[in-house]
Amino acid sequence: MRIYLAGPEVFLADAAAIASAKRAICARHGLVGVFPTDHPDQAPEDGEPGWYRLYLANEAHIRGCDALIANLTPFRGPSADPGTVYELGFMRGLGRPVLGYANAAAHFGSRTLAALGPAARRRADGAWEDAEGMAVEDFDLRDNLMLDGGIRAAGGIFETEAVPPAARWRDLTAFTRCVAAAARLLRGQPASTSSA
Repeated sequence: MRIYLAGPEVFLADAAAIASAKRAICARHGLVGVFPTDHPDQAPEDGEPGWYRLYLANEAHIRGCDALIANLTPFRGPSADPGTVYELGFMRGLGRPVLGYANAAAHFGSRTLAALGPAARRRADGAWEDAEGMAVEDFDLRDNLMLDGGIRAAGGIFETEAVPPAARWRDLTAFTRCVAAAARLLRGQPASTSSA
């Protein structure tokens, strides 16, 4: 059972070490972790621009996997990395299990308000908006409702872990819980072991 390991760790200088650590955790649960930088079974055709070859390779990886675990830790703003979000949606569109984790405890609405700072203001009905009059999504979710909703609809889990900012890209505590849940899901059991 192959798991696509989506996330912005590909941008780290030590991405290969993170990939190796994640693959080892997957292996302990009887799963094969597939990192975005792995070579695909079928390489994209030569002659295409490098960025497009990466896109094709990652989609090939996703199509070849049974489930996806996404690192949805806020990336360069209050929400997850857009490439990771695309990959999660693509796998969800294939009808396969998706799970997510974030190394941040604050919910999306709070993070958005913090990022807006004094530009955030209250509407007459009490809702928050930004300087352009755009509402701030605040459903007390971990990220945008489409991410939380997609994970829930797929039977997955969205794990969070409060970690020091310096460890947010390397702490694998919440990731490990997702791997265990993915193993259960792929064996036909519920992702969550709790009754809640």
